[in-house]
Amino acid sequence: MSAAVVTLIVLGFVALLFVTEIVPLAITAMGGAIVLGVIGIIPMKEVFSGLSNSTVVLFAGMFVIGAAMFHTGLAQKLGESVVRIVGKSENGLMAGTMIIAAAISSVSSNTGTTAALMPVIVGICAVAKIPASRQLMPLAFGAGLGGIITLVGTPPNIIAAGSLKAAGLEPFGFFEFAWIGIPLTIAGIAYMMFIGKHLLPKTVLSIDDMQIDEEAAKEATAGTTDKSKMWITAATLMFVVVAMALDIKQFPLEVAAITGAIFLVLTKCLSEKQAYTGIDWVTIFLFAGMMPIATAMDKSGAGKLIADQVVGILGGDPSPLMVTSVLFALSCGLTQFMSNTAATALLAPIGISIAKSLGASPHAVLMAIAVAASCAFATPVGTPPNTLVLGPGGYKFMDYVKAGTGLVVVCFIVSVIIIPIVWPFFPK
Repeated sequence: MSAAVVTLIVLGFVALLFVTEIVPLAITAMGGAIVLGVIGIIPMKEVFSGLSNSTVVLFAGMFVIGAAMFHTGLAQKLGESVVRIVGKSENGLMAGTMIIAAAISSVSSNTGTTAALMPVIVGICAVAKIPASRQLMPLAFGAGLGGIITLVGTPPNIIAAGSLKAAGLEPFGFFEFAWIGIPLTIAGIAYMMFIGKHLLPKTVLSIDDMQIDEEAAKEATAGTTDKSKMWITAATLMFVVVAMALDIKQFPLEVAAITGAIFLVLTKCLSEKQAYTGIDWVTIFLFAGMMPIATAMDKSGAGKLIADQVVGILGGDPSPLMVTSVLFALSCGLTQFMSNTAATALLAPIGISIAKSLGASPHAVLMAIAVAASCAFATPVGTPPNTLVLGPGGYKFMDYVKAGTGLVVVCFIVSVIIIPIVWPFFPK
């Protein structure tokens, strides 16, 4: 049995356990990585490599900053201010949340955007008396959609442009993605406000989470909160967000987050114990476990096996629109369980080859692959923003399937309509 087939079998079991939640999500993810290491699909040294991944470090740092926002009362203060502007309407908050997230993530990391806005949104929900589960998933989805708008919004866009250039073709421009990114964002916000919201759970925080939040709330409302610490926390958050938006190579996202977290502990905005308590370890281990599984999908050839099988089914002389639709579905399916970067890198050369064989321009095909790779809305492990809101939102795996699948369908419909218009298969 080939390594690719074995990897797919393991992935199948992991997916089954994710859906049923017989075993906790974090244990399932770490267990899958361990199995792949033990049977030799990936080197044992890579089994726990996810724990040192820069995104995991980013998660930890932003969780600490989020905890400081609650312990100093800043989150509640921001929540009260925003509610005064947009009101306590669930739809108003959802629209505002998704628009802000999309705008920021269009020029910066969608992971960093979600991490920075998450504590603010939770504070707003607390003031508006709306369950956080009604707003955090839309926040993650908004960040994911916004990343499509520009070349640097998300890695798949850069990979698609790079693949075209490597093939001797004109690459996509910086704002060229906006032709599809903006319509997708608008359609996504409309879907969540009128359909998706009915599929979101009204989750009440767990007892442990409620105790932590109650302690933070008491500190924020007891009248003894040090306002100077609140301002220090606000300034630190602004510094971290600006640093992330500028994307300074010598000061990457994870360094900005950890630096901010350390500074807040040193300035006594929260204690060391509160910092540790503020980290959602389920999220950390869930993401860390899926990293080696994504690596196995790539290196074992499992992802390529899926791609080859699907493309083989097309056979004959399929129309460019059919090829684009199938590759969109394939890219979207792969990205629910593996890195969107890896999914794009895997399918981009296949898409160019197929397009050339049909005598069609590869631009539409590559755009569809890149956009689909960013539509990882149907699982909590498809993209870091989804994973980031899993714990704070009290979501289950099936919550993402219910609310996210419809959004994926909306994105598919909008894409197959707009992409061929903006990037014709047979340009004159």
